[in-house]
Amino acid sequence: MKRLIVGSAAVLAVLCLLSLAIGSRAIPLDEVARALVDPASVDPEVAAIVGGTRLFRTLVAVLAGAALGLAGAVMQGLTRNPLADPGLLGVSAGAAFGIVLAAGALGVSGLLPSIWFAFAGAAAAAVAVYLLGSRGRGGASPVKLALAGIAVTYLLDSLTGGIALTDPEALDRYRYWSSGSLTGHDGGTLLAVAPFLAAGALLALSTAPALNSLSLGEDVAAALGRRLALVRLGGALAITLLTGAAVAVTGPIVFVGLVVPHLVRTVTGPDHRWLLPSSMLVAPCLLLAADILGRVVVRPSELDVSLVAAFLGAPFFIALVRRRRLAEL
Repeated sequence: MKRLIVGSAAVLAVLCLLSLAIGSRAIPLDEVARALVDPASVDPEVAAIVGGTRLFRTLVAVLAGAALGLAGAVMQGLTRNPLADPGLLGVSAGAAFGIVLAAGALGVSGLLPSIWFAFAGAAAAAVAVYLLGSRGRGGASPVKLALAGIAVTYLLDSLTGGIALTDPEALDRYRYWSSGSLTGHDGGTLLAVAPFLAAGALLALSTAPALNSLSLGEDVAAALGRRLALVRLGGALAITLLTGAAVAVTGPIVFVGLVVPHLVRTVTGPDHRWLLPSSMLVAPCLLLAADILGRVVVRPSELDVSLVAAFLGAPFFIALVRRRRLAEL
């Protein structure tokens, strides 16, 4: 297990360097290092590209990837649903709806005020999906939750598009943001979302022992002294903080929170004490790899990272589904 964490950290470091070096203009790694350590020693254009654009883009990918991977792992453990994912169960769509409602209907601008609406939308969507998926005989099941998530996602997407159409300026911002992008951010963006991501990550990691108990069944978890209501509340709050902050910055990015926990689980097994931190390291690797690939395949133009992430994630997930039956975790 430790080898997975160390190996993932090493791969993440290499991908961060490649992210700083690769783009419409390729920059040698030695110049990248000098641009980071002593910007005055390199070409001003190189220093601006590395330190002013690619550095923040890379950091956003690391933070957003870690948030989405961790949120997906917690959601799968909390619901015991292998299909659970912030995008599939409507949480990302809820955050998007909250942001667009704030901008288009209420005139709210700025990242920090919008984050609160993202949190509210994410939480409301999660509650709606759970209530819809729990109705009927047998309670919540993976298929029922997935169907409820798809229905809520389509509903929120239509409402989001309708609000955006009422305001041309909001529509332009929404079209750019909804494509899922890591660009256009600076240090202020990172400082604004870092406290929320840190709080969500700490809360998510603290749920690992309770999720291990919950994986044995609710009755067993209760017999072991777990207070199920508090476990669910803590997990839902962590998912809301992680997903809301990530979506507010990057827009909706699918498949990262769905695929990564499955990949990690093949190595760590069901122990969330290893699964959660490993997912938090592997997910940024996937997102960075998708972003780097998007810069290369249509150079000098770029593909949005959400498109490449979906293209990379779908085959992995299909392979996992073919190998494993979709039953409760």
